[in-house]
Amino acid sequence: MVQEFTFGIEEEYFLSDARRRDTARNGTRGFIEAAQDAFPDEVHPELLESQVEIATRPLSTCQEARDTLQRLRGGLSRLAREHDLLLTAVGTHPIAAWTRQRATPQRRYGKVMHDLQMVGSRHVVSGLHVHVALGELDDRIDVMNRILPFLPLLLALSTSSPFWQGQRTGLMSYRSAAAQELPRSGLPDLFGSAAEYQRYVDTLVEARAIENSSFLWWVIRPSLKHPTLELRVADVCTRAEDALAIAALYRCLVRHLARSPGVNRGLDGASRAIVLENHWRAQRYGIHGSFVDEATRSAKPVAAVLDETLALVAEDAAAMGCDASLAVARDILHRGTSADRQLALFTDATGRGATPRDALCEVMDWIGAETAGGSARH
Repeated sequence: MVQEFTFGIEEEYFLSDARRRDTARNGTRGFIEAAQDAFPDEVHPELLESQVEIATRPLSTCQEARDTLQRLRGGLSRLAREHDLLLTAVGTHPIAAWTRQRATPQRRYGKVMHDLQMVGSRHVVSGLHVHVALGELDDRIDVMNRILPFLPLLLALSTSSPFWQGQRTGLMSYRSAAAQELPRSGLPDLFGSAAEYQRYVDTLVEARAIENSSFLWWVIRPSLKHPTLELRVADVCTRAEDALAIAALYRCLVRHLARSPGVNRGLDGASRAIVLENHWRAQRYGIHGSFVDEATRSAKPVAAVLDETLALVAEDAAAMGCDASLAVARDILHRGTSADRQLALFTDATGRGATPRDALCEVMDWIGAETAGGSARH
């Protein structure tokens, strides 16, 4: 029997050359082998050789999650240094050129790259994925529909990708823009039932368009391997404490919606289109923008939306011991996201006369230090 509302966290990291700070082309295989020896059930290769993924076991408490992220981030950062690499938790690599990336030589990734062609080669992005257990597919589809209006807030709080190919993008989450080049990406459609969702999946599988539902790369989806609803909208967070805040908030929202079937009931095509607009506003402005509120037909600052959301899930947070982690979400609004800090560091460095490349190297050094030691302080 599934224990509802347990959760798991997956994070994707870049492996960079410790001296040049660009994505690594040497030493990654040795690092992956050492990492899998040290953490055999929690470390996995990713699409690109210059990436690695961690996946936690099912977790019951925020403290478990905190301890796990500290252990994995710290351990992998130490192993990376031993291989002359820098482990970096960042949505897009500030310096890396997509033309220099190599796919991981595994059957699944080879097939994906053959299918996607240049779109796959350009997918130099890293995300934060959070699984929350819900036992029945009907429940997962229902909550997936009704949680859509909250996803832009989770994206805004996670933004860590303001640079792409050595350039300022003007976006706080360029990863979101790059990810939408993939087929079957972005927001899922509003499925009326689990049977309707299953008919969609079965049709694509039988037509050999996809192998299975893991080839649905939406910002939220029912997991194929686990009885969970998987959040995929967030950039990977440079600070572990930010990842914990987003995981806790998502978990509380899933619990609240599962226990309150009337919340966001009856969303339609217009509702989904408004979520799309807010998703764009989150990737463009991060925490500094506003979201369109369908009920009032007004634009609300992100801070106001966060306050309303935290009030909505207050009972859920208390029941699951998430209050301290959710408090970090408010901290993010005051100190900024990783994207804010990266831009501030870049502006300061160039203001001191550094070249753009040298300024981005300073950004990379901060990202590496925070990834290794910026563990949760709450």
